[in-house]
Amino acid sequence: MKFNRHVSGIDNEVQDRSSDAWKALCRYIDELEASGADEFAPREALGPELYAGIFTLPESIGKLKRVTKVHLYGSKLKRIPPEIGGMTALTHFDVYTSYGLQWFPYELTRCTNLIDSRVSTRALYGNYKHRLHFPLLKGNPVRYHGDTVKCSVCSADTGYDKVLQLWISLKVGTDVFPMLVNSCSRQCSESLPTPHHNYVQQAHRGGTSIAQPPDEHARWQLEQRQAKEVPAPVPAAVQAPAAGDATEPAPMSKRPLLKPIWKIWER
Repeated sequence: MKFNRHVSGIDNEVQDRSSDAWKALCRYIDELEASGADEFAPREALGPELYAGIFTLPESIGKLKRVTKVHLYGSKLKRIPPEIGGMTALTHFDVYTSYGLQWFPYELTRCTNLIDSRVSTRALYGNYKHRLHFPLLKGNPVRYHGDTVKCSVCSADTGYDKVLQLWISLKVGTDVFPMLVNSCSRQCSESLPTPHHNYVQQAHRGGTSIAQPPDEHARWQLEQRQAKEVPAPVPAAVQAPAAGDATEPAPMSKRPLLKPIWKIWER
């Protein structure tokens, strides 16, 4: 599956909250909380038809405190709400082949027990294979359900007219995720961790002007060019005589093997 390096604006209001699929998912979450089950697997619970109508998750996932495994393989999800940070028992997070998930909330870092993840990295913003551009957040904010948003760092309530939204790439579980930060203050922005070393080395607002490290193909091309620039070693048979060696080199007419040897080394 190919992904365009140039991205469009952020999609908001992605979910019809009056649909049968949404209502079934909300009931399923309530049932999981009541039962104390440790796995969240909506495809199995809802069936493939309703599962295909889910494009985000309810904010109520934050109350699933005992769930350790999330199974969202092959979903149509376009985003996950910040409330996932409340799933503090989470150890396994599988969103593989959910190609609409190109970024994740910073609150995922609160799932400190997360040790294993599976994601389609080619779809992610800034991924090392293709370096997909991050959408510009200025004038193009991500909006969640409701009129206010909580700071991703200190959890304070703030308005969309005051929040500073930033992108940052961090390793969580076994993958590097592009994450959206909602920051309420300069202090919260400056307290963010250092991004993963193979990605943009500061939190940023996105856009095509952000300089990203070379992608996988560009790195391969660079390595090939560097390899060609390295001079081939001189074979011992044709090296210059050592200092003090009185032996005079033979004339070229008496050294018929010289050219063939050089051709072999050039190959």
